[in-house]
Amino acid sequence: MKASDADILIVPGYTNSGPAHWQTRWQSKLQTARRVEQAEWSKPVREDWVARVAEEVNASTRPVVLVAHSLGVPTVIHAIPHFRNKVAGAFFVAPPDVANPDIRPKHLMTFGPYPRDPLPFPSMTIASRNDPFGTYEHADDITNAWGSQLIDAGEAGHINADSGHGPWPEGTMVFARFLSGLKP
Repeated sequence: MKASDADILIVPGYTNSGPAHWQTRWQSKLQTARRVEQAEWSKPVREDWVARVAEEVNASTRPVVLVAHSLGVPTVIHAIPHFRNKVAGAFFVAPPDVANPDIRPKHLMTFGPYPRDPLPFPSMTIASRNDPFGTYEHADDITNAWGSQLIDAGEAGHINADSGHGPWPEGTMVFARFLSGLKP
């Protein structure tokens, strides 16, 4: 699949993805990409966030490819039962452990736990060995349950602008390979 064959939905996490974040950069470079906007970025309500993702998927006119970061990952996972349109695949980055009682801010736990059912579409998950919001072991566990391909990003922090992943050319290459393997 080519990017022009899909509606690429960018699903940011808690507090949105700023101008230096790789998601924002990808959105500006991919003609068919659009961001799923949330009414409240700093006080996320699971039901509201899930409804917005489902609304955007269901409004799409082409197969959808989801690109979720951080809290966007559990948002997408919880939205799956509400999808009416075809999702060709999902690219997950830095899934947080939303069932961990040590997570901050605490209200992020309302997005947990993750459903463990196999996903109805191909997916790839990129996880870091030193992500402050979720361990690599947690990512390995949930991706095994989902049937998602797990990519080890090494010690890459939360894979955001703060951890030095603004342009993130390695992520661009991995996403391009993932996209090319999807069926429209």
